[in-house]
Amino acid sequence: MLNIILCGAPGSGKGTQSGFITEKYGLQHLSTGDVLRAEIASGSELGKQIDALISQGNLVPDEMMYGVIENYISSLPKDSKGMIFDGYPRTVAQAESLTELLKKYNMEAIMIDLLVDEQLLIQRLIERGKVSGRADDNLNTIRHRIAVYHNQTEPIAHYYLHHGNYCPVNGNHGMEDVFLQIERIIERFLEERR
Repeated sequence: MLNIILCGAPGSGKGTQSGFITEKYGLQHLSTGDVLRAEIASGSELGKQIDALISQGNLVPDEMMYGVIENYISSLPKDSKGMIFDGYPRTVAQAESLTELLKKYNMEAIMIDLLVDEQLLIQRLIERGKVSGRADDNLNTIRHRIAVYHNQTEPIAHYYLHHGNYCPVNGNHGMEDVFLQIERIIERFLEERR
């Protein structure tokens, strides 16, 4: 089974690359952003709490996210080829709990880290905001989200590097070039598991 943790700062192309990977390799796509936005749209009390956090550029607490992830993994079809985690884990504590959760289901994952220069991230997010109308794609919130990423999420790269399943990708290129780098990593991983 192929499980991928796709990591990168806001605007690094995680959503785009997740789509490419899902299409080519037939993986289940777990976008925590989509799951959380659906919860917000439902108008539930939990959705209101999540909305208050996200609209300020903050992360959802680990215990909320862990439940969402476990529900997703436990409901995977038996013939699943694997999954791609898009936007999770975002902290070292989440990475540790995900490793333990995957072990519980006899699974492992590789981390693919999309590395993009900060000015390019800001430019991409400003452009996305003009099209999407997302409230969190304004300059102040973007800067805050990138700072949160550097402080809380970037350290997970060291966690996965230490565990031998960290794969960096130069995300400054066009989406097709980035996907070619990702394909090489995935093919090498699959070859090692044969």
